[in-house]
Amino acid sequence: MKKNSILVFILIILGGFFACNSPIKQPLSMIALFTDHLVLQQNHAVPIWGTYTPGERVTVSANWGDSVTGITDESGNWKIPLYTSSAGGPFELTIATKDSTIVLKDVMIGEVWLASGQSNMEMPLTGYLPNEPIDNAAEEIANAEYPAIRMFKVKRNLSSYPKDDMEGDWQVCTPENAVDFSATGYFFARKLHQELGVPIGIINSSWGGTVAEAWTSKAGLSKFPRFLKMLDSYDNSAAEKWIGEFKTMAMPTNLDELAALQTSDNEINNLDFDDSKWMKMQLPAKVCMTENFIEGEVVSQQLNGLFWYRKKIEITNIDSDYLLTIGAIDDADVVYFNGEKIGATWNWQAKRAYPVSKSLLKKGTNIITIKHFDGGGGSNVSGPLTLESKKGKKINLEGEWSGLFYGDLTSGSLLVYGLDQQEKLKDRPIVAFSDPNGLPSSLYNAMIHPMVPYQLAGAIWYQGESNVGRDQEYESLFPAMIEDWRENWEEEFPFYFVQIAPFHYGDQFSPALRDAQRKSLRTPATGMAITMDIGDSLSIHPGNKQAVGDRLARLALVNDYNKKMVASGPLFKDAKIDENQIILSFDHTADGLELSGKGGFEIAGADKKFVPAEAKVINRYLSVSASQVSNPLYVRYGWRDYFSATLFNSEGLPASSFSTEE
Repeated sequence: MKKNSILVFILIILGGFFACNSPIKQPLSMIALFTDHLVLQQNHAVPIWGTYTPGERVTVSANWGDSVTGITDESGNWKIPLYTSSAGGPFELTIATKDSTIVLKDVMIGEVWLASGQSNMEMPLTGYLPNEPIDNAAEEIANAEYPAIRMFKVKRNLSSYPKDDMEGDWQVCTPENAVDFSATGYFFARKLHQELGVPIGIINSSWGGTVAEAWTSKAGLSKFPRFLKMLDSYDNSAAEKWIGEFKTMAMPTNLDELAALQTSDNEINNLDFDDSKWMKMQLPAKVCMTENFIEGEVVSQQLNGLFWYRKKIEITNIDSDYLLTIGAIDDADVVYFNGEKIGATWNWQAKRAYPVSKSLLKKGTNIITIKHFDGGGGSNVSGPLTLESKKGKKINLEGEWSGLFYGDLTSGSLLVYGLDQQEKLKDRPIVAFSDPNGLPSSLYNAMIHPMVPYQLAGAIWYQGESNVGRDQEYESLFPAMIEDWRENWEEEFPFYFVQIAPFHYGDQFSPALRDAQRKSLRTPATGMAITMDIGDSLSIHPGNKQAVGDRLARLALVNDYNKKMVASGPLFKDAKIDENQIILSFDHTADGLELSGKGGFEIAGADKKFVPAEAKVINRYLSVSASQVSNPLYVRYGWRDYFSATLFNSEGLPASSFSTEE
């Protein structure tokens, strides 16, 4: 009996030991991309992956004839390469273990493209109603019956660390579903489908108003010290603790709510208010940054939320009404003159013009105050800033203002610092809970990393508007982002992008950004869809997305699918000086260059003072000259924020704006 008791005891101990050290059971699961209606890349070993109990077998089989088994690692992760057939479908995909099975139905095999960027890629087929519709939207939606086209829309999310999954599902292209499809992604997919006759899958991972650094991993930002400093300084627990120290108020969603928001308006608008402790800053401001509003050594970060600006001006002539002019303010403002409200606007791209009655004027010192709100992705104040009397007396308001950061934007609320908490701002950590531009890599972590290494044919990209004003940085940042994605996928897939369309940004910021995009074509396996002819002076979201999708598709069809067509509009190649003229050559001229109307060309000598120039087509070349410049050195074309193209190739595709001045 004693021996049996000892044996039982040993077995109990061993059983407990093995139980404690046996793998923890995990349910069979896969990321959101692996759901019904998905599209897989044809003729390829496509990775299928997920999680299950560590050390167990997982078998992936498809009814097109392939079946592969793998073993989960010690953490329960598994990844299995499954060989796809030529394009076709629908198929079924079965993932099986000893105790569970997942069956994915209506699986198509074809061409898979990632579509990413900001609002112009995110813009749905309906447009942004009521003021920014897609051209012929009703007809396009009614005819969007393409069961072999599918789109996966990644739900907006951001993260300070790389995530393994995301939210979203595959939608079959029907008139009901297409309403929410990315218009650019849809028209790109439709062109490919019509030309190739194969299923097309689009993964739409985009977020309006976002900057390129948000879409780039930390490793991809290794050559950008200011971004790395932000990432290295970010402490999630410190940010959470900081947010807990202050009161919050509801974020305004319209002009009435902003005007009614109690943000010390009475005190700040008082003529005797002392703003001497406010930061001295410069307006116009391309973007509101920490160093403009917070004293001490702070890590540079874009701010969003609520700001105040004050400026004292001297007026001697008070017998006339005035007009206060401000460029666009992103997103909204309420403006006061000597404590009286003179105007308010909720429109991030509209110029402001507020009448100032002579009854409000004081001889001598007057005060202008601006209450500025930004709900994320912008926070700029554009010029010109002027105050002009009806008699023509103009006062320049640009230059030094007093600025106050009143409230931070966090998680859909305003974190209120007010007037009596400003000293604490010196200790503000990096805060990035609601604005994707608040922390570099935040969108890569949440909206790109989870899909790596889903097999792609390539990527299309529509972004750049939010980096306007930072063209020199973008010239290296954008190619770095492209290479970063390729390194993470371990594949140099084609990458085609849209050049931002002409629009009145103010201060001629956008031509240099467009040129930075043009120079990004030095990156291998890239192409640029040129939109110089389809901009909208009043909207940053032009409605002709059909042309955008068509031009992106042309790049892919020519470079990746061996179709015979013209891939691009003319791209500046070389310039040669010939006495008093400059001869320009271009790539992608098709059967020749064509001028439609006059204007757009400028020429300069060594002084770099550009003057309007005359352009003439000579075969496939262009001669540019101006009588005022006898020794020309430089030419530029379309070098304005808003401009309608005048130079095309024989296929009617517009030339990119450019400058020969490097």
